[in-house]
Amino acid sequence: MKSSFFTQPFKVANITEDKNSPLLKLMLMSASPGILDGDDYEIKIDVTGNSSLQLQTQSYQRLFNMKNGASQKTEVQVAAGGSFFYLPHPSVPHEASSFFSKNTIWLQSGCTLLWGEVITCGRKQSGESFLFSKFHTLTEIYVSGKLVIRENVLIQPSVTNVHALGQLEGYTHQATMIFLKELSQPKYLIAAIAEFLSEKKEIEFGITATPVDGIILRLLGFKAEQLFDVLQSVANTFLLQNHPAHVR
Repeated sequence: MKSSFFTQPFKVANITEDKNSPLLKLMLMSASPGILDGDDYEIKIDVTGNSSLQLQTQSYQRLFNMKNGASQKTEVQVAAGGSFFYLPHPSVPHEASSFFSKNTIWLQSGCTLLWGEVITCGRKQSGESFLFSKFHTLTEIYVSGKLVIRENVLIQPSVTNVHALGQLEGYTHQATMIFLKELSQPKYLIAAIAEFLSEKKEIEFGITATPVDGIILRLLGFKAEQLFDVLQSVANTFLLQNHPAHVR
């Protein structure tokens, strides 16, 4: 890790166990119990050429009761031949929370990207299913300056019936994973992952090829931990093998 800078409540920790590994593993830690009303987070990540970074989170991201809302902006720059992997813990929006997240990812040629997200209905066991005001996340991915993916997720339970046809249709949790890599053979990945997921109970899934080499995976389920574990299993089994980048 060439350089890092952070302010409270954040902290960046190097959790790489094998110092000879070509993959650098960092954990984004926070002293805050979660995102509070009025919070405005800004995260910038630069991955140098031919290097490989896996960023992890410390725990579930809780969005507390709010009056005005909170926001987070994340910008990722990956230089040519670099790799960036990010599968954060699930987000848990509490009652009356309102949150907007904007993610902008810039990839140069020969990059590998693994980006995931798990969204819950709230504190289900506390009777707070879909009692949040708004959850909005917008992810834009550029390859060599061209916009190739725009993922826009907006959930407003008071405005749109989340259980309606074309919405969650009775499911309470959803997850998305985007994987981009040149020569990744999307058709093979789609078939292999679909076979793997077909054996999982109480989930629905869809997989599609992206405009550039890669796939988008969408999951629906009832448990945050299950969807989080499934994303990790898919990533480790099918997507993160034999990536060519090396840390410098």
